[in-house]
Amino acid sequence: MYRSILAALLMGIVPLPATPPQSTSAPLAQVQIAPPVSRLSIAERLSASGVIVLDLQGGQQIYGKQTDVERPMASLTKLMTALLIVENHSLDVWVKIPSGADKVDGSKAYLPEGEQFTVGDLLSALLLPSANDAAYTLALYHSGSITAFVDAMNARAEALGLKGTHYANPSGIDSSQQWSTPQDVAWLAAFALRNPAIRSRMGKRGDRIVSREGTPIHFTHTHALMHAATPIEAGKTGTTEAAKQCLVSLVKTNGREYLVVLLHSLQRYTDMSIILDDLKKQPVL
Repeated sequence: MYRSILAALLMGIVPLPATPPQSTSAPLAQVQIAPPVSRLSIAERLSASGVIVLDLQGGQQIYGKQTDVERPMASLTKLMTALLIVENHSLDVWVKIPSGADKVDGSKAYLPEGEQFTVGDLLSALLLPSANDAAYTLALYHSGSITAFVDAMNARAEALGLKGTHYANPSGIDSSQQWSTPQDVAWLAAFALRNPAIRSRMGKRGDRIVSREGTPIHFTHTHALMHAATPIEAGKTGTTEAAKQCLVSLVKTNGREYLVVLLHSLQRYTDMSIILDDLKKQPVL
């Protein structure tokens, strides 16, 4: 019951406060969650070990596979990083790229040290090419240190009721102290996508940002299926040795929106194509 209510909150049926209320029994008792249109049956055809497909209109799960099992989530971590930034900062403020940003592990946008980019441009670098140097820069800008930013990430996860999630860094680099579940990632993604600044960026196929000093940087979205003729409207990728291939996809088909999360996939785009084929068979509204 609690999970169904929280799902309703994150889908926007009931406004979610910034901090948990002292008592929620009265308003939550009135929540009505619509039944799903239908359910998918695709278990034997997917390589991902953790999967969830949500019907966003109804706020209901139409397919799930090990949805509560905690796993590394790679750069899907950046959804929380992005959420903290848009909730607390103006997108047009200039931020200087700090020393050490070029030394972070993993994917980078190669932001020039000492040059300035707007928060909005850094958010684009965070969400499209999944730049770890953008995550590092935004974390320091927000909190002054990576440790303090991680504390803020975990506090926000707790406030959102993400009980199967714990963060150790803002980018998604493998750590024994960083994990989530398909259910938690889906709730976080659904909540974050309600913010226009996040949704618009996750829905771009590419972008160009320019530093205050005039240095241009071009990048493309890492979600390969967004560059093809598919009903995917927004997404986020993640890949590490421990997490394998991870994927969030916002799908609009047959008049409905669906959110798909894949964790620990061996062939995420094959998995996603299988799910898309089944979603296209859902009833047209």
